[in-house]
Amino acid sequence: MSLDSTILVLGGTGTVGSRVAARLRDAGRDVRAVSRHSSPRFDWTDPGTWEGVFGGVHTMFVLLPDRFGMPEAFLPAALRAGVRRVVLHSDRGLEVMGLGHLQKAEEDVRNSGAAWSIVRPDWFHQDFETFFRQPVIDGRLCVPVGDAGQGFIDADDVAAVEVAALTSDDLLGEVVEVTGPRTLSFGAAVASIAAATGREITFDGTAEGYRETMRADGLPDEVIETLIADFGRLAARGDTRPTGAVERILNRPGRDFTDYVAEAATRGVWGPAG
Repeated sequence: MSLDSTILVLGGTGTVGSRVAARLRDAGRDVRAVSRHSSPRFDWTDPGTWEGVFGGVHTMFVLLPDRFGMPEAFLPAALRAGVRRVVLHSDRGLEVMGLGHLQKAEEDVRNSGAAWSIVRPDWFHQDFETFFRQPVIDGRLCVPVGDAGQGFIDADDVAAVEVAALTSDDLLGEVVEVTGPRTLSFGAAVASIAAATGREITFDGTAEGYRETMRADGLPDEVIETLIADFGRLAARGDTRPTGAVERILNRPGRDFTDYVAEAATRGVWGPAG
């Protein structure tokens, strides 16, 4: 791949995509991070916006919107325009959590004819400052996975692995499962945040606690029960074993959750102690 070619970043405004774009720019690469509000404009649901983002692009990073399937015509359009390499951001839970849209996206990428890499991360450290932030502030987080150990990984480490896939040939044709350096249960993660912030925070890993919380938030029962079943399969999988992918690819340790929590608490992510 020519170093002069533009790298297209789809999903470049979120937790990981923004980090991918920033790392590429810091490395002196020409980056085109697009969205519905960028120029050129890109909208997954509007094929008329696709062609305008492909000019001069040989390499493309794809992070799909949540629960959104890749349109069937998208990859063929990209290849016709000259894209030759695709790095797909996927999810380690795609099979046990029934993420059919990502399973199909992975299949489409592998069969596209482009050179490809697929990166499957575990839970992000930064999930605790996005969709878990308010429950942590409120003092009670419910996720129906019991005490199963998870592979929490820092979003910066995920982005660094994905940049390696975009800029070298070492990971071509590889499905890379990335975890943090150690296994950690949600309960232990919450306890770490409580210790760093001085907050009283409890974790409830039961289906009953999750059901009660989601009903209070107005989520329909059928959706709640589907999510409980999905999380139940994740719990049944048991403790995650660290894959060592970050260490292998980046030649350094992954960031530990405790270090993330200390830094996030200093930034005031969860506010002052309650």
